[in-house]
Amino acid sequence: MSIPQQGGGPIERFEQLAEFLASGEKPREAWRIGTEHEKFGYLADTKAPLPYEGERSVRAMLEGLRDAFGWEEVLEGGKIIGLTKDGANVSLEPGGQLELSGAPLETIHDTCREVGEHLREVHQIADRIGARFIGLGAAPIWGAGEMPMMPKGRYRLMTDYMDRVGTMGKTMMYRTCTVQVNLDFASEADMVQKMRVALALQPVATALFANSPFLDGKPNGYKSWRAHVWQNLDAARTGMLPFMFDDGAGYEAYVDYVLDVPMYFVYRDGKYINALGQSFRDFLKGELPALPGEKPTLSDWADHLTTVFPEARSKKYIEMRGADGGPWRRLCALPAFWVGLMYDQGALDAAWDLVKGWDDETREGLRRAASKDALQGEFAGIKMHDLAREVVAISQAGLKARARPGADGLIPDESHFLNALEESIATGQVPADELLARYHGDWGGDLSRIYAEYSY
Repeated sequence: MSIPQQGGGPIERFEQLAEFLASGEKPREAWRIGTEHEKFGYLADTKAPLPYEGERSVRAMLEGLRDAFGWEEVLEGGKIIGLTKDGANVSLEPGGQLELSGAPLETIHDTCREVGEHLREVHQIADRIGARFIGLGAAPIWGAGEMPMMPKGRYRLMTDYMDRVGTMGKTMMYRTCTVQVNLDFASEADMVQKMRVALALQPVATALFANSPFLDGKPNGYKSWRAHVWQNLDAARTGMLPFMFDDGAGYEAYVDYVLDVPMYFVYRDGKYINALGQSFRDFLKGELPALPGEKPTLSDWADHLTTVFPEARSKKYIEMRGADGGPWRRLCALPAFWVGLMYDQGALDAAWDLVKGWDDETREGLRRAASKDALQGEFAGIKMHDLAREVVAISQAGLKARARPGADGLIPDESHFLNALEESIATGQVPADELLARYHGDWGGDLSRIYAEYSY
């Protein structure tokens, strides 16, 4: 979840909304990679989720990282709710999931080193306080009533709203984790092509990274329960954005979509003001019930952009949102997968050629098949395993064409970061398949063994 946006004067022209998106355009040489990943913290002895307060807590983790590694604290209401350093942020999801939002970096080599350094820092502080962290797409055992709530105003508002608009919003907030990558675009046309490929192929990422087959201590019938949750959350702000495949799709079409998404809040003077269900269009006219007579700033628009949750999201960059959280190797494989597809024009064109004939029903059908069956999914005669094989090959070719060597020059490009995905292609098995095999095999149905064997 995002932190409040800063800066930006009043919105005086409607065109500023699209111009805000367009201001993210960058020449190819300035394109960067921003990796984000979330993980569950728990007490090492009891396996209970980390509370916010106490000697062994989320707060203690943040303070430990701050003091030991030079992070600067982010406060809300006098409570520490995040950290910032060198363009990166550590933040909290609603249930205490710890998230690294990495700095914009040039190569997968760089972002993978960043992930490794972060996990080493987390491990050091966690050891000190008797905690551990695990990378999964959904909390495997903890019930809804066991999850703490972090002291962030937007989460209190969202929690109250979720049951009004869907069935699984609070499950998403408190009991799921993801890994995503944020990528740049050069122009409106480039943004459109990347968004179309990102949306169409997000089910492939869901399948390859599926890692949430358990909930409430038992199998849940899905290989990516997290992805299933997103399909039953809030139809107004989730999904596959069919309008992005229409003629004329671009910044203005995306603005119109976001304007039709009901608001959550307005952030003023360090506090979140309840604007649940209200209209940003009314806000533009000075008719927002929460702030009568007041018009929005660009910071308010930036905040509102963070409250839409489609499978791929456009802001001043594009976010790939379809993958479950997972083990260390896959935290590097996810950005590699998308950079290979998006940052080489030949690969991007090949990916678009692969999917441009699909209709809305096909894209949505593949999305649902991926959450249920991962690589064994199928829709409209398209077998996910075969599709994933083609897509990973395109990504690999894109990474080789980028030819970004490692720091020592011995590794010629970034394609080896796809090794974990190539293993899945070879075997047809993704992390969820491995977990289910362990649960039904040597674990003998004892899901508590997942903590010792799969924590970082």
